Amino acid sequence: MENGKFIISLDFELHWGGVELWDLELKKEYFNTTRIGIPKMLDLFTQYQIHCTWATVGFLFAKNRDQLKEFIPKDLPSYLNTDLNYYSLIEQNLIGYSEEDDPLHYATSLINEIVNTPNQELASHTFCHYYCNEEGQNVNQFEADIQAAQKIAKENFGIKLKSLVFPRNQFNKEYLEVAKKSGIKVFRSNPNVWFWQNNYGNLTPLLRAMDTLLPISKSLSFRQKEIVFSDGIVEIPASRFFRPYILKESSIRKIKLNRILRELTFAARNNRIYHLWWHPHNFGDALQENLEDLEIILSHYADLNLKYGFESKSMGAFFD
Repeated sequence: MENGKFIISLDFELHWGGVELWDLELKKEYFNTTRIGIPKMLDLFTQYQIHCTWATVGFLFAKNRDQLKEFIPKDLPSYLNTDLNYYSLIEQNLIGYSEEDDPLHYATSLINEIVNTPNQELASHTFCHYYCNEEGQNVNQFEADIQAAQKIAKENFGIKLKSLVFPRNQFNKEYLEVAKKSGIKVFRSNPNVWFWQNNYGNLTPLLRAMDTLLPISKSLSFRQKEIVFSDGIVEIPASRFFRPYILKESSIRKIKLNRILRELTFAARNNRIYHLWWHPHNFGDALQENLEDLEIILSHYADLNLKYGFESKSMGAFFD
């Protein structure tokens, strides 16, 4: 029987993760702190020999605005909600020219650090932070988007992206064939629990938040035989979102953390897979505290590795 495995996948977006949600003037410090935090995360991953998948928005790959425009596909997403069309920022020159003058919309230096750090996988979070379940868009536009992400990754980093995370977890099974045709071999799906598989309206985020404190779901780890290998593409469910520390939740900080530690221990003892994910920007409001919590998790993983042979794996490793 194979030993259990610990997967970490990160949704690396900076401002592209929610242009319509965030007032950039109010978020500059938040995202600048995010950029400071990424090399610190990489240092921790190196120290604890962690394999990690960085699902990165393709816009961040661009060296400058001119190059970004070169890779924009002809078939753009036609969302009915036009606020989701992030191409408008480029078209109206509302972003800077390069990372030097606009570090919240470009990230080539950080991506270089990621790809040059051992055991890190550069993966796709689509080109434009594409929303696969929004009204108005279609599968042909998604295909054009994924191909643009592949092209700019190849041009700037010499990498063919093989793992995919759907932005905002808008998993669309109908789009998998197109993803596979565009070179994707592995994707992250949502946790296989009732409050992730169904929408309960305003109750949904509350239920998900409650589960970080109390076990209202079944075990979120899964057996290796539950990974779906079908038609050349591998489905790896998420287990838990690593909810960041924030000051107003300081009283439950240890409860949230201990829940993850117990789940890791269960996975290691029972030869199961545990898949933790978050956004690097989630650490932006309390970088030091979140790095401290992350190190507690990674140190616990190291103990489980020694005791049970628990292994760290990237998403892409499940295809190799």
